[in-house]
Amino acid sequence: MSAPEPPLDIRRVSANAISVNVATAGDGPAVLLLHGWPHTWEVWRPVLPALATTHRVIAPDLRGLGASDKPEEGYDLHTLADDVAALLDALGVERAAVVGIDLGAPIAFMTAARHRDRVERLVVMESLIGRLPGAERFLANGPPWWFGFHAVPGLPETVLAGNVGAYIDWFLRAGTYERAGVPKPLRDAFVASYEDPRTLHCGFQHYRAMTANAALVAEAVAQGPLRLPVLALGGNVVGDALYRQLLAVAPNLRGAILERCGHIIPADAPDALLAELRPFLGESPAF
Repeated sequence: MSAPEPPLDIRRVSANAISVNVATAGDGPAVLLLHGWPHTWEVWRPVLPALATTHRVIAPDLRGLGASDKPEEGYDLHTLADDVAALLDALGVERAAVVGIDLGAPIAFMTAARHRDRVERLVVMESLIGRLPGAERFLANGPPWWFGFHAVPGLPETVLAGNVGAYIDWFLRAGTYERAGVPKPLRDAFVASYEDPRTLHCGFQHYRAMTANAALVAEAVAQGPLRLPVLALGGNVVGDALYRQLLAVAPNLRGAILERCGHIIPADAPDALLAELRPFLGESPAF
């Protein structure tokens, strides 16, 4: 008989002048999980119970998304990294491993760069970090089409009105191996969240900040390498582009490509993800 899952606590906490919706479970060394778009913290549900058997798992909704506050401003990476540090403060956590996927990966990276004493080790997956060199092959035909669409002020909000579910379904199919899609409870949670016009708008605010955020990444890299342990994971969408970006930035870098896995790694290949995360997170502390 398997051990019972650690209880899950979902609550709101004040951090960096906003109210953050956060799910927590387990005890032990802290690991903070940052989701992407069009997700909420629930993208981590397939791996959260297993991680919580050995760690204190913290999975917030990002600024503007899920059930967290939805301010008009604050989608620059400095503010988003400060959101993470303030959330750790609010939860009484001194240091944590930080894991980010998609939209959450640059935030995780900036948290490690901006709050170097707070992040013990870093995991990033299926994303690009600003315009760091190394992603030329991935970007050979230009960036993904939706980057430009989402960045146009007001346009996607207007075009997608009444069609949010169908639009998100396309991403969930395109982001999974053989276009299988995610489990229905996850799909329904994501769609219900983004059908809120304010959440949809704030999601696009993250995209509209990307140009400015690329400059912030360049500034952060100029301050010196990230010497903490870093793990870069890829599925069959971004692949090894993120690993190649970090080669010159993170001297203690390792990477892996997960087989038979699409973009939404926690939902698409939870067992393979856990097989990479558990030994990496279980190593002796970096400090």
